[in-house]
Amino acid sequence: MAAFSQYIVYADESGSPVLGADAGDFPVFVLNFLVVEKRFYAEKLVPRVTSLKFATFGHDQVILHERDIRRQSGAFTVFRKDRTQGSQFLDALNALFASKDGQFMCTIIDKVKLAASETNRWSPYDIALGLCMERTAAYLLRQGDEGNEVHVIFEARGKKEDQHLELEFRRIADGNAKVSFGSMDATRLRWTPMFIDKKSNSVGLQLADLAARPMGLSYLRPSQPNRAFSALRTGFAEGGFHSFP
Repeated sequence: MAAFSQYIVYADESGSPVLGADAGDFPVFVLNFLVVEKRFYAEKLVPRVTSLKFATFGHDQVILHERDIRRQSGAFTVFRKDRTQGSQFLDALNALFASKDGQFMCTIIDKVKLAASETNRWSPYDIALGLCMERTAAYLLRQGDEGNEVHVIFEARGKKEDQHLELEFRRIADGNAKVSFGSMDATRLRWTPMFIDKKSNSVGLQLADLAARPMGLSYLRPSQPNRAFSALRTGFAEGGFHSFP
């Protein structure tokens, strides 16, 4: 039986993986892996996020969803009345991301360029998944994780979508990916995907979600101020931020 990796991976996305979708607003697909050491996650990261929720909302059952925070909807409508509280909350989140205690492996698929290229027969999701897994493998192997079992946590999207994702995930893990870039042999690790309901209140999934859209915006509008991305930049491993084609 393989030993467990000392790291765990949380995955989330932003934008549609369908070519042509959201062409005027967000014509990219972003897949983001948060790679974090399990001990740090359990002993420091989860308590920090939990404490922030208690301080802001009085309880820890709020799901930190980027779209809700950006639109100040749901639990975050309180920020419409108290802008100071909202600003302090965002400052605390940015400080968390700037702490360099996790690594992001992010792939941005430019769907306009992809549609015009010879690789347009490939799914944006499959391309992004392969690149994220290859770069995550490279990072974990540098940490001495060869042969260990790595759990990758995805937010469940639906039975059909999850089955397709798991199939391609296992192809990449077995060295039989439909799309391969040859940057790293993912078979040197043992990969286990898990699909978790969005209501699970997983801190890792929430942080992966919060980071995905700012990364996509940094690609689309590089000259526009992006405070969240500025904080996130410190969390990129070498080669951890990639655009395609």
